[in-house]
Amino acid sequence: MKRDMREGYEGTGPGAITPDGCAVELYARLPVGDEPDVIAAAVPAGARVLELGSGVGRVTHALLERGFTVTAVDESAEMLERVRGARTVCTPIEELRLDETFDVVLLASFLVHAGDAEVRRGLLRTCVRHLAEGGCVLIQREGEEYHTNVPRERVDPAGFTVRIVSTEPVGDGVDAVHAEYVFPDAVWTQTFRSRPLTKEQFEEALEEEGLRVDRYLTQDGMWVRAVAAATGD
Repeated sequence: MKRDMREGYEGTGPGAITPDGCAVELYARLPVGDEPDVIAAAVPAGARVLELGSGVGRVTHALLERGFTVTAVDESAEMLERVRGARTVCTPIEELRLDETFDVVLLASFLVHAGDAEVRRGLLRTCVRHLAEGGCVLIQREGEEYHTNVPRERVDPAGFTVRIVSTEPVGDGVDAVHAEYVFPDAVWTQTFRSRPLTKEQFEEALEEEGLRVDRYLTQDGMWVRAVAAATGD
């Protein structure tokens, strides 16, 4: 099932496709990586987590197993139907306004690289709006060569192949990225807009919305712990 896509976004393959081109069945098949370990090592045990863009709950379920309390937010009802054991909220992230704050706000899946800079600002404002005093925001960035080491592919031990087929400039510093996910019994594709951000540009974007980098959590710089700019931790 395909819906009206956002401009510059498209997805193909079996099952429901969200407006940003994500295939629900695909994400239900993808295994969780090291994300839960990175997150768990950076935040207090049992923290209350607001997960922005949870999708089908790959990370959600792993965090629940580790004893965290998770509120999962996604704009796709079809995605959230796959989430088990967590409170779910169906809304665009930029529009989220819960009357509560959280120890940890999680913005993964490279969402900070939204092609539309105003969308990125809205995402970060949502993070700040829901951040408890003394809490932190965990952000996943693209890898250093995400837009330049193309084409490339990775064969997952689970038996499928992920390909970044192309990245094409579309103006204003934004690229159209085309990805393929090849399984023995199905193929999905996704085309989406992404804005490359240098480390300096990324940190400036956070500072504009009242956040600052506390530390980079992984050697490749892809996972970042940010805090409110006015706090020391």
